[in-house]
Order: sequence, then C-alpha cells, then structure tokens
Amino acid sequence: MNRTEIEEKVREFLIDDLEIDEELIVDDAKLKEDLGIDSLDFVDIVVIVEKKFGFKIKPEEMADVRTVAQFCDYIESKVA
Repeated sequence: MNRTEIEEKVREFLIDDLEIDEELIVDDAKLKEDLGIDSLDFVDIVVIVEKKFGFKIKPEEMADVRTVAQFCDYIESKVA
C-alpha cells in the first residue's frame, strides 16, 4: 500500500466514520485541536485502523502523533 492509498483511506474514515468536515483534513491539521478528535474517537480509530490496515495501534507509539500527516506517517511505517 502506497502513501496515496493510505492518505485516501485515512481521509475516508475521518469523513465517513468520525464525521469530520472534509475541508478541515489537511496534512498539518492537528488531530485534537483542529479536528476535534477526542479519546472516544480514538477508540473508534483503533478499531478502524485494525480493520482497514491490518495492525493494532499501540497508544505509546501514538504519543508524538499530532497531525494528519504524522498519523499517515505512523500508518505507513506499520504497513510498509
């Protein structure tokens, strides 16, 4: 899976499953501050990522992930 496919899937579930406005989803958007993702949304994200990408998110690995681009980097590092 390449970077473009990862970004498309992330964008898709942020819009469809978390109901985030599409125009807010840009590389440097902060997950919490800009997109409003909270701890309950994060639980959903863990389940979605496991289904769509085939790996489990470890919370300690997500500690420094703040933006959409960093989140895509994290996923890319796991599926590459």
